[in-house]
Amino acid sequence: QKMEAPGSPYASSPESAPKRAPRSSPPPPQDRPDADHDAAEPEDDKEKPTHLRFLVSNTAAGCIIGKGGSTINDFQSQSGARIQLSRSHEFFPGTNDRIIMVSGLFDEVVKAMELVLEKLLSEGEESNEAEARPKFRLVVPNSSCGGIIGKGGATIKSFIEDSHAGIKISPQDNNFVGLHDRLVTITGPLNSQMRAIHLILSKLSEDVHYPPNLSSPFPYAG
Repeated sequence: QKMEAPGSPYASSPESAPKRAPRSSPPPPQDRPDADHDAAEPEDDKEKPTHLRFLVSNTAAGCIIGKGGSTINDFQSQSGARIQLSRSHEFFPGTNDRIIMVSGLFDEVVKAMELVLEKLLSEGEESNEAEARPKFRLVVPNSSCGGIIGKGGATIKSFIEDSHAGIKISPQDNNFVGLHDRLVTITGPLNSQMRAIHLILSKLSEDVHYPPNLSSPFPYAG
C-alpha cells in the first residue's frame, strides 16, 4: 500500500518523541542499594546492549575479515563491539550475501559500523564493480519496521530529511518460511549513511521487541 506522508513539518509532528528533560533533582546518595537505584531510574536506551545485522557479498566479507582475521580483530578492539559473520554458505534468503552482526553497547556498535562502512566504501572505490556502488542493507525484523516507517511514513521521511540518505524498506518476502526480517537499503555518501544508521539504531534501541542480541548472525538454519 502507498504511504502518504503528512504535509506538516516534522518538528511539530506529534510523532516526534519529546526530548528527555535533564533531571534537576540532586544525584542519589551513593549508599543506596542497587535494586532501589534501578527501580528509581529508567535505563537509558543507549546504555543497553543492542545489535545490527547487515548484508555483505563474499568479497566484501573477505575484506572485513582481513588476512588471518587481522582487520575484524582490529575493528573489534577499536570499537569494543563484537563482529560476527555468517559462514561462507549461509546467505540471507533470496540473496548470495552473507550476514554480519555487530553487537555491543550503542556507541560501540556505531563505532564498529563506521569502521566497516569506511572499509567497504574505500574497497568499492578501488574496484569499479557494479555491486560496489555504495548501498548498505540492514536486516530488520518485520515487527520493528513499523516503528522505522512511522505513522503515514512520517518517521522514515524525517530520517531521510535528517540524513540526506536514501532509505527504502523492502516488502515482506513470503517465499521463505520462517523469514521474519526485511531489508532496509541505505544509499548515499558515507556521512549520510552513518547518520541514517544512527537514527535507525536509535529507533530500534527504543523498541521493546527488538532483541539486544541474537545467538547467531544466521538464525535461519532449519
